[in-house]
Amino acid sequence: MTRNQHTQAQMQGSEQSMTGANHPREHSWFCMFGELGNRPVNILVTGATGCGKSSTINALFAADKAKVGQSPDPETMAIEQYQFNNLVLFDSPGLGDGRESDIRHARNIINKLEECDENGELLIDLVLVVLDGSSRDLGTSFELINEVIIPALGEHTDRLLVGINQADMAMKGRHWDPVNNQPQPPLEAFLRDKIQSTKRRINEATGEDVEVVHYAAGYKEGDEQQPPYNMGKLFAYILRHVKASKRVALMRDINRDKAMRKHNDSDEDYRESVRKSLWESVTEGAEKGAELGSYFGAPGKMLGAAAGAAVGFFVGLFS
Repeated sequence: MTRNQHTQAQMQGSEQSMTGANHPREHSWFCMFGELGNRPVNILVTGATGCGKSSTINALFAADKAKVGQSPDPETMAIEQYQFNNLVLFDSPGLGDGRESDIRHARNIINKLEECDENGELLIDLVLVVLDGSSRDLGTSFELINEVIIPALGEHTDRLLVGINQADMAMKGRHWDPVNNQPQPPLEAFLRDKIQSTKRRINEATGEDVEVVHYAAGYKEGDEQQPPYNMGKLFAYILRHVKASKRVALMRDINRDKAMRKHNDSDEDYRESVRKSLWESVTEGAEKGAELGSYFGAPGKMLGAAAGAAVGFFVGLFS
C-alpha cells in the first residue's frame, strides 16, 4: 500500500462523530458558544497528484472520523467531499493530469469558488493549495494558482493559503534531523528560499502577496513512521485565514492527537497565535451581537472571565 493509499484508507475508515456522548464536556463548551460554535466551515484543498493532500488532511483534522461522499452534481464529480462536524472539506485534483482533465478540474474549481451558500455568501472559506516540496517542477501548480484560483477569488485572495509539503524531502532527504524531527540549517535555508521564490512567482504573475508555509505531513506505514513537522504552524495559519466568526467552530474538528502539532519551527509561538485568533472570534461575535449562549450573558454583554476560560479550553485542544 502506498503512502497516499494508506492515508486515503484512514480518511474513509470511520463515520463516528467527535461530539455528543463521546465527548460530553467538549460538546458542552461548544454549546455555550451558541451559533459561533456551530457555524459551517468550508475548505477547498487542491494540489497535484502525489503532493500529499490526503496526509495533510489526515494530520490537520480527525480525518478517520470523516464521512466521505461525492457531490451529486455531475459537473463537480471530480471534487470529493468530506463531512466532519462543522467542517466540510472539498478535495480537488490539481492540474497536470492531461489537457482534458486539467480543463475539467479548472472549471470545477472555479465553479466551487464562485458557489454561494443559502445566505448568498461565498461558500468556500479557505483554499489550501498543497505543493510537493520534493519536486522542482511546480509549473502546473503555479498555473493552477496564478491562472485559475486567484482570478476566481477576485478581491478575496485573503482566502488563499499555500502549503509546501514534504519539507523533509526538499533536498532529497539530506539535512533532515530525524532524531529531533526538524530541518538542519542547510535545509532550513533551502526551504526559506523556496518560500520566497514561491511568493515571488505568484506576485510577479498576479500582483498578489500570498502566505506560504512549509511543513511535512508525516505518515505511518507498519513499523515505518515519519512524525509531522510544522503542522501546528499550518493550522494556526489556517485559523488566521478563516473568517473570525468561524474560528471557534473549526476547533471542533481539529485532530485531537496533539503529537501531530508537537514539532514546529521557532518563528513564533503558535499556541499564542491560536489563542489570539480564537479571542478575535469571540470578541467580534459579541460586538456583532451573535447569540453566544446564556453562559455568556446577553448578546453583546459577554462575561470576560467566562470567555477567557472557554478560549483557554479550546487552545488546550491545540497543544
